[in-house]
Amino acid sequence: MPLIPFEELPDRARLWTFAASRRLTDPEAVRFLAAAEEFLAGWAAHRVPLATAREWRYNQFLFVAVDEAAAGASGCSIDALVGFIREAERQLDVRFTDHGSVWFRASGGAIECASREEFKQLVDQGALGPDTVVFDNTIQTTGALRDGRWEVPARRSWHGRAFFSNYSAKAK
Repeated sequence: MPLIPFEELPDRARLWTFAASRRLTDPEAVRFLAAAEEFLAGWAAHRVPLATAREWRYNQFLFVAVDEAAAGASGCSIDALVGFIREAERQLDVRFTDHGSVWFRASGGAIECASREEFKQLVDQGALGPDTVVFDNTIQTTGALRDGRWEVPARRSWHGRAFFSNYSAKAK
């Protein structure tokens, strides 16, 4: 099934976010996106083609979405997607499936990736605060992405609860 333009998916479309541990070079991104589009064009659940779209941001974040009104992604089809991503990790020498890291904008605006422990150290040192822009890769729908709930100040995401609870108490 051909890909659907991302903007044509309904807000309720299911969303997966794959964040690269580093920014891809332009040639890497071209190869990766061509492979992703080929995979998604043939992606199916129980032999039923999925209505899918993809979005690529900052040469580092891949969003894959499925309009489950037509057919929902199943466990096997999700496993196939993760398998595709893991193969891309191997080919590109980059991590896309690291759920233990935090992506944020450093003081100069560059996107940084840190382990949760490293992020907490930066918070404790005062290098990061509740207004630090973070990427909430846990959002689950295209509507959440469109509503601006992905790239937000830490205080407006799970990051605020996890890393700034002491700050909130001091600020009150």
